[in-house]
Amino acid sequence: MGCRMPSLASGYRGRLLLEGWRDPTRTGPSPMAPAEKARSARVERKTNETEISVAVAVDGSGRSEIATGVGFFDHMLEQLSRHSLIDMTIRATGDLHIDDHHTVEDTGIAIGQALARALGDRRGIARYASLDLAMDETLTRAAIDVSGRPYLVWNVAFPAAKIGSFDTELVREFFHALAQNAGVTLHVTNHYGANCHHIAETCFKAVARVLRAACEIDPRQAGAIPSTKGTLNG
Repeated sequence: MGCRMPSLASGYRGRLLLEGWRDPTRTGPSPMAPAEKARSARVERKTNETEISVAVAVDGSGRSEIATGVGFFDHMLEQLSRHSLIDMTIRATGDLHIDDHHTVEDTGIAIGQALARALGDRRGIARYASLDLAMDETLTRAAIDVSGRPYLVWNVAFPAAKIGSFDTELVREFFHALAQNAGVTLHVTNHYGANCHHIAETCFKAVARVLRAACEIDPRQAGAIPSTKGTLNG
Protein backbone atom coordinates (compact mmCIF):
# COMPACT_ATOMS: atom_id res chain seq x y z
CA MET A 1 0.00 0.00 0.00
CA GLY A 2 1.25 3.46 -0.82
CA CYS A 3 1.53 6.38 1.60
CA ARG A 4 -1.70 8.29 2.18
CA MET A 5 -1.51 11.79 0.73
CA PRO A 6 -2.97 14.67 2.82
CA SER A 7 -6.19 16.06 1.45
CA LEU A 8 -6.35 19.53 -0.07
CA ALA A 9 -8.72 20.52 2.73
CA SER A 10 -6.32 19.49 5.50
CA GLY A 11 -3.43 21.22 3.72
CA TYR A 12 -5.45 24.44 3.39
CA ARG A 13 -6.41 24.26 7.07
CA GLY A 14 -2.77 23.84 8.06
CA ARG A 15 -1.74 26.84 5.99
CA LEU A 16 -4.43 28.98 7.64
CA LEU A 17 -3.26 27.96 11.09
CA LEU A 18 0.28 28.97 10.20
CA GLU A 19 -1.00 32.34 8.97
CA GLY A 20 -2.79 33.04 12.24
CA TRP A 21 -6.29 31.67 11.55
CA ARG A 22 -7.92 30.24 14.67
CA ASP A 23 -9.61 26.88 14.44
CA PRO A 24 -13.16 27.35 15.83
CA THR A 25 -13.14 23.78 17.12
CA ARG A 26 -10.27 24.57 19.49
CA THR A 27 -10.79 26.00 22.95
CA GLY A 28 -8.57 28.39 24.85
CA PRO A 29 -6.47 31.30 23.60
CA SER A 30 -4.79 31.05 20.25
CA PRO A 31 -1.01 30.65 20.45
CA MET A 32 -0.84 33.23 17.65
CA ALA A 33 -2.92 35.85 19.50
CA PRO A 34 -0.92 38.88 20.71
CA ALA A 35 -0.85 39.54 24.45
CA GLU A 36 -2.97 42.47 25.62
CA LYS A 37 -0.71 45.42 26.35
CA ALA A 38 -0.81 46.69 29.92
CA ARG A 39 -1.24 50.44 30.33
CA SER A 40 1.62 51.03 32.73
CA ALA A 41 4.82 53.04 32.84
CA ARG A 42 7.74 54.02 35.03
CA VAL A 43 9.54 57.37 35.17
CA GLU A 44 12.68 58.35 37.04
CA ARG A 45 13.59 62.02 37.25
CA LYS A 46 16.70 63.41 38.91
CA THR A 47 17.76 67.05 39.26
CA ASN A 48 19.91 69.01 41.68
CA GLU A 49 16.76 69.64 43.72
CA THR A 50 14.87 66.34 43.70
CA GLU A 51 15.06 62.66 42.85
CA ILE A 52 11.70 61.14 41.89
CA SER A 53 10.65 57.61 40.95
CA VAL A 54 7.08 56.96 39.78
CA ALA A 55 5.38 53.81 38.52
CA VAL A 56 1.74 53.78 37.44
CA ALA A 57 -0.70 51.13 36.24
CA VAL A 58 -3.80 52.75 34.75
CA ASP A 59 -5.91 49.58 34.89
CA GLY A 60 -5.18 48.93 38.55
CA SER A 61 -7.20 48.79 41.75
CA GLY A 62 -6.04 51.95 43.49
CA ARG A 63 -3.14 50.47 45.42
CA SER A 64 -0.37 52.85 46.38
CA GLU A 65 3.05 52.99 48.00
CA ILE A 66 3.97 56.62 48.49
CA ALA A 67 6.82 58.33 50.31
CA THR A 68 7.72 61.92 49.43
CA GLY A 69 8.79 63.17 52.84
CA VAL A 70 5.79 65.52 52.90
CA GLY A 71 3.09 63.95 55.06
CA PHE A 72 0.04 65.89 53.88
CA PHE A 73 1.11 65.51 50.25
CA ASP A 74 1.45 61.74 50.70
CA HIS A 75 -2.11 61.68 52.05
CA MET A 76 -3.38 63.55 48.97
CA LEU A 77 -1.52 61.28 46.55
CA GLU A 78 -3.06 58.27 48.26
CA GLN A 79 -6.47 59.79 47.50
CA LEU A 80 -5.47 60.35 43.87
CA SER A 81 -4.48 56.71 43.49
CA ARG A 82 -7.37 55.20 45.43
CA HIS A 83 -10.15 57.09 43.68
CA SER A 84 -8.69 56.91 40.17
CA LEU A 85 -8.01 53.17 40.61
CA ILE A 86 -4.56 53.86 39.18
CA ASP A 87 -1.90 51.90 41.05
CA MET A 88 0.94 54.23 42.02
CA THR A 89 4.36 53.68 43.51
CA ILE A 90 6.04 57.00 44.27
CA ARG A 91 9.37 57.67 45.94
CA ALA A 92 10.72 61.19 46.24
CA THR A 93 13.60 62.87 47.99
CA GLY A 94 14.05 66.60 47.73
CA ASP A 95 15.42 69.78 49.25
CA LEU A 96 12.84 69.88 52.03
CA HIS A 97 15.25 71.92 54.14
CA ILE A 98 14.30 74.79 51.82
CA ASP A 99 10.57 74.07 51.47
CA ASP A 100 8.17 71.56 49.89
CA HIS A 101 7.82 73.34 46.55
CA HIS A 102 10.34 71.46 44.41
CA THR A 103 9.29 68.05 45.74
CA VAL A 104 5.58 68.66 45.12
CA GLU A 105 6.05 70.19 41.67
CA ASP A 106 8.56 67.60 40.46
CA THR A 107 6.37 64.75 41.69
CA GLY A 108 3.53 66.20 39.61
CA ILE A 109 5.86 66.34 36.60
CA ALA A 110 6.88 62.68 37.01
CA ILE A 111 3.32 61.42 37.56
CA GLY A 112 2.17 63.33 34.49
CA GLN A 113 4.98 61.90 32.36
CA ALA A 114 4.22 58.38 33.58
CA LEU A 115 0.52 58.74 32.77
CA ALA A 116 1.28 60.06 29.28
CA ARG A 117 3.55 57.08 28.60
CA ALA A 118 1.06 54.58 30.00
CA LEU A 119 -1.80 55.94 27.88
CA GLY A 120 0.26 55.85 24.69
CA ASP A 121 -1.74 57.08 21.69
CA ARG A 122 -4.88 57.16 23.90
CA ARG A 123 -6.69 54.81 21.58
CA GLY A 124 -10.13 53.75 22.78
CA ILE A 125 -10.36 56.01 25.84
CA ALA A 126 -13.55 57.82 26.83
CA ARG A 127 -11.44 61.02 26.80
CA TYR A 128 -13.89 63.38 28.58
CA ALA A 129 -15.30 63.41 32.11
CA SER A 130 -16.64 65.87 34.67
CA LEU A 131 -17.83 65.54 38.25
CA ASP A 132 -19.04 67.50 41.28
CA LEU A 133 -17.61 65.98 44.45
CA ALA A 134 -18.85 66.75 47.97
CA MET A 135 -17.06 66.38 51.28
CA ASP A 136 -18.87 67.73 54.34
CA GLU A 137 -19.26 71.49 53.80
CA THR A 138 -17.14 71.53 50.63
CA LEU A 139 -18.13 71.04 46.98
CA THR A 140 -15.57 70.92 44.18
CA ARG A 141 -15.95 70.32 40.46
CA ALA A 142 -13.37 68.79 38.12
CA ALA A 143 -13.57 68.39 34.35
CA ILE A 144 -10.97 66.80 32.10
CA ASP A 145 -10.15 66.31 28.44
CA VAL A 146 -7.37 63.77 27.88
CA SER A 147 -6.60 65.57 24.65
CA GLY A 148 -2.83 65.75 24.41
CA ARG A 149 -3.14 69.52 24.88
CA PRO A 150 -2.02 70.63 28.36
CA TYR A 151 -4.02 73.34 30.09
CA LEU A 152 -5.09 74.11 33.64
CA VAL A 153 -7.99 76.32 34.70
CA TRP A 154 -7.85 76.73 38.49
CA ASN A 155 -10.66 78.41 40.39
CA VAL A 156 -9.80 77.39 43.94
CA ALA A 157 -9.19 79.77 46.84
CA PHE A 158 -8.01 78.60 50.25
CA PRO A 159 -9.06 80.61 53.32
CA ALA A 160 -5.65 80.01 54.93
CA ALA A 161 -2.08 79.84 53.63
CA LYS A 162 -1.19 76.54 55.29
CA ILE A 163 -2.59 73.14 56.18
CA GLY A 164 -0.33 72.29 59.09
CA SER A 165 3.10 73.03 57.60
CA PHE A 166 1.96 72.47 54.00
CA ASP A 167 1.57 75.54 51.77
CA THR A 168 -1.91 75.52 50.22
CA GLU A 169 -0.59 77.26 47.07
CA LEU A 170 1.28 74.03 46.28
CA VAL A 171 -1.98 72.27 45.46
CA ARG A 172 -2.24 74.36 42.30
CA GLU A 173 1.46 73.85 41.54
CA PHE A 174 0.98 70.09 41.65
CA PHE A 175 -2.00 70.04 39.31
CA HIS A 176 -0.34 72.47 36.91
CA ALA A 177 2.69 70.18 36.67
CA LEU A 178 0.45 67.12 36.29
CA ALA A 179 -1.67 68.64 33.51
CA GLN A 180 1.32 69.99 31.58
CA ASN A 181 3.16 66.68 31.57
CA ALA A 182 0.22 64.30 31.20
CA GLY A 183 -1.07 66.31 28.24
CA VAL A 184 -4.54 66.91 29.65
CA THR A 185 -6.85 69.89 29.84
CA LEU A 186 -7.99 70.15 33.45
CA HIS A 187 -10.52 72.50 35.03
CA VAL A 188 -10.91 72.55 38.82
CA THR A 189 -13.43 74.79 40.59
CA ASN A 190 -14.20 74.89 44.28
CA HIS A 191 -17.83 76.00 44.57
CA TYR A 192 -17.64 76.52 48.32
CA GLY A 193 -15.93 75.26 51.45
CA ALA A 194 -14.52 76.48 54.75
CA ASN A 195 -11.93 73.88 55.74
CA CYS A 196 -8.64 73.99 53.84
CA HIS A 197 -8.03 70.27 54.29
CA HIS A 198 -11.47 69.50 52.83
CA ILE A 199 -10.94 71.87 49.91
CA ALA A 200 -7.60 70.29 49.02
CA GLU A 201 -8.90 66.77 49.45
CA THR A 202 -11.94 67.36 47.24
CA CYS A 203 -9.62 68.69 44.53
CA PHE A 204 -7.54 65.50 44.57
CA LYS A 205 -10.56 63.20 44.80
CA ALA A 206 -12.51 64.98 42.07
CA VAL A 207 -9.52 64.93 39.71
CA ALA A 208 -9.00 61.26 40.53
CA ARG A 209 -12.58 60.39 39.62
CA VAL A 210 -12.57 62.23 36.30
CA LEU A 211 -9.16 60.80 35.45
CA ARG A 212 -10.53 57.33 36.06
CA ALA A 213 -13.63 57.92 33.91
CA ALA A 214 -11.77 59.61 31.04
CA CYS A 215 -9.07 56.93 30.84
CA GLU A 216 -11.52 54.03 30.82
CA ILE A 217 -11.73 52.12 27.55
CA ASP A 218 -14.99 52.84 25.74
CA PRO A 219 -16.18 49.44 24.44
CA ARG A 220 -17.96 51.11 21.51
CA GLN A 221 -14.70 52.56 20.19
CA ALA A 222 -12.03 50.42 21.79
CA GLY A 223 -9.76 50.50 18.75
CA ALA A 224 -10.31 54.08 17.67
CA ILE A 225 -8.68 57.41 18.49
CA PRO A 226 -11.50 59.55 19.99
CA SER A 227 -10.85 62.54 17.73
CA THR A 228 -11.87 63.55 14.23
CA LYS A 229 -8.21 64.57 13.72
CA GLY A 230 -7.14 60.97 14.15
CA THR A 231 -4.60 61.86 16.84
CA LEU A 232 -4.47 62.97 20.47
CA ASN A 233 -0.86 64.04 20.43
CA GLY A 234 -1.55 67.74 20.69
